[in-house]
Amino acid sequence: MKGFLVEDKKLKQLKEIVYEANMKLHRSNLVLFTWGNVSEVDRERQLIAIKPSGVEYDKLVPEDIVLVGLDGKTIYSNLKPSADTKTHLRLYNAFPDIGGITHTHSKYATSFAQAHSPIDCFGTTHADFFLGQVPCTDFISDKSLNKDYEDETGILIVETLEKKNIDVKNIKACLVAGHGPFVWGQTADDSVDMSIVLEEVAHKSLITLLINPSTAPLKQTLLEKHFYRKHGKNAYYGQKGAN
Repeated sequence: MKGFLVEDKKLKQLKEIVYEANMKLHRSNLVLFTWGNVSEVDRERQLIAIKPSGVEYDKLVPEDIVLVGLDGKTIYSNLKPSADTKTHLRLYNAFPDIGGITHTHSKYATSFAQAHSPIDCFGTTHADFFLGQVPCTDFISDKSLNKDYEDETGILIVETLEKKNIDVKNIKACLVAGHGPFVWGQTADDSVDMSIVLEEVAHKSLITLLINPSTAPLKQTLLEKHFYRKHGKNAYYGQKGAN
C-alpha cells in the first residue's frame, strides 16, 4: 500500500497542488510564521492533502505535504499533519460541496473573530462573493476544550452553519470566536482566493463601522443582484467559456 501511494502520480499531483496553494497563501501576506494551512480533498480516494504541522513556508517542499484519510489516519508520512487537520476533516465529512479549505489568523478577519462578531454585508464587494453575513461561532465551551479541541472546533463550525441554515456554496467562510477564519472553495487554490477576499471584505467592514457605527447592512435586493450576477445558472459577469 505504501509503495503504491509513493508511486501514484495522482497523489503526487494532489500534493503539488496543495503545496502551491500553501505557498500562494504565504505570498498573500495573510499568514505570519507558520500560522496557516491549506488542504484539498480527493473524494474518490477518501483522503485529504494538508500542510504539515509547524513547518516553515520557506522550508516547505511538495513532498512534505501530508496525506490523511477522511477517517483521520495519516497515510505514508513521517511528518505530522497540521494541528487543524481534524477541523478540516469535520468540514469535509459534513459538506460534500467543499473541495478545499484554508485556515489563517489574518489581521482583519481574525479581529472580527476575536470580537465575537459576524461580518455583515455593507457593500457590493462583499455581495459579489458572499450571499449575506459571514457567521461567527460562539466561544467553544470548556466541556469541548476538555475533549479533542480541534475536532470539537470542527463540530462547532458545522453546528453553527447548520443552525443558521447556511449553504456552504453561497457563504464560503466561518469565523471561530476568539480564534480565526476557516474558508473553503471547490479546490485548495479557490479556498486561498476566498481567504484573500474575506480579508479585504473584513478590512472594508471595519473601516465602514469606524466611519459610521450605525451603518445598516446592504439591502437584500442589491446583495442578491451582485451575488447572482457572478454565481448560479443566470450569472452573466465575465466572458462566456472563460476559466
